[in-house]
Amino acid sequence: MEPKAKILVVEDEQNIQSALADFLEYHGFEALIAIDGLEAERIVSEQSFDLILLDLMLPKISGEQLCTKWRREGLQTPILMLTAKGLEKERIAGLNLGADDYITKPFSLEELLARINAVLRRTDPARGVGQKFLFGDLEIDAASLIARRAGHEIPISKREAEIIQYLAANPNRVISRDELYKQVWHDTMTDLGTRTTDMHIAKLRSKIELDSEQPQIIKTVRGAGYKYEC
Repeated sequence: MEPKAKILVVEDEQNIQSALADFLEYHGFEALIAIDGLEAERIVSEQSFDLILLDLMLPKISGEQLCTKWRREGLQTPILMLTAKGLEKERIAGLNLGADDYITKPFSLEELLARINAVLRRTDPARGVGQKFLFGDLEIDAASLIARRAGHEIPISKREAEIIQYLAANPNRVISRDELYKQVWHDTMTDLGTRTTDMHIAKLRSKIELDSEQPQIIKTVRGAGYKYEC
């Protein structure tokens, strides 16, 4: 059985806390609650989470301050910001601080669930596609590091398997080099990172494409990144 995703709910309004915790647990998540910024800071220093629901307006330490601090310290946990502020500049500011997505109060629980699942799929590709899945005309076994085409096995590296998983979990969407490097290498893009990404894609294409000069599985979108079409 797949382990439950663990979510920290950072929210100071008690009625919202309990409603969110009950809803998340009903849908198979493990939910913990922090009632203010200081408590959230302590909990995150002691435990790891799959996702953090972070209210923007918090006592003691604000959501903006927490998000900035966590990202500066290298925390990779996905953050979905909850905010009553409907102004576009506030939403953009939250994303610029390092949040992965935002949702504006009041929101429907169904929309929140959809956004949580979307963020988890983006940040944990295995959750979206699993360990065995189809990728173009290939059968991928990420755990065994094998791609199969018509019964022929093609060995792939762990990094190549992670690239394939991420692209497969985000079909028909352009993935920038920066995004791919952040999600697969878990680091901030640099000039060296750009070359590293391109070299891995080129090597992977040489293994899985029928014609690596005219790739049909992992396509290049000029000036934007890569895309897996299915």
